[in-house]
Amino acid sequence: MEISSRLLEEAVDEVSRLPGIGKRTALRLVLHLLKQPAEQTERLSEALRTLRTQIQQCRQCHNLSDREVCDICSNPKRDHSIVCVVEDIRDVMAIENTGHYRGIYHVLGGKISPMEGVGPQDLHIDTLIKKAKNGEVKELIFALSATMEGDTTNFYIFKQLGETALRLSTIARGIPVGDELEYADEVTLGRSILQRIPFEGSLNR
Repeated sequence: MEISSRLLEEAVDEVSRLPGIGKRTALRLVLHLLKQPAEQTERLSEALRTLRTQIQQCRQCHNLSDREVCDICSNPKRDHSIVCVVEDIRDVMAIENTGHYRGIYHVLGGKISPMEGVGPQDLHIDTLIKKAKNGEVKELIFALSATMEGDTTNFYIFKQLGETALRLSTIARGIPVGDELEYADEVTLGRSILQRIPFEGSLNR
């Protein structure tokens, strides 16, 4: 793609690095920004700068948060005895949108995937095990994607817990096998949370 301006080309190159954005779409977005009032572009730049410098991980669940402890973990109306284990913030948002879950979360930051070089040490599994054994948690809900990597991660955590009085459950397989959680519709995902099954029983499926 021939671009007459070096500044324009650099902006297009940076925008095209975003997922799902090709060079043509990036060019359209950059040209759109150039047509807007300077204040709007400055607000966007400042919002991104503030996001990058001030957002942090909740020290309790590893969800993205504006503060040290996120709104979910600090909410006294949530059931802190139930912990839903998810891969990332998009899964938290998906489950929250169902309106069917009132517990708290633990964000692993991914799933075990030897092919991609991601091992247990690269995820927030150690803090989950500590949380699960603190005496306050009564149930862990495995809500990882219904993929081989998701099932491997579930089983690894299950083995790390060893003999425990915790109730271990997994969301019902209304989520198609091989699908990512964030793409499930809210009704299906909500029913999967409500109709969760014992994790041990899911091992035979």
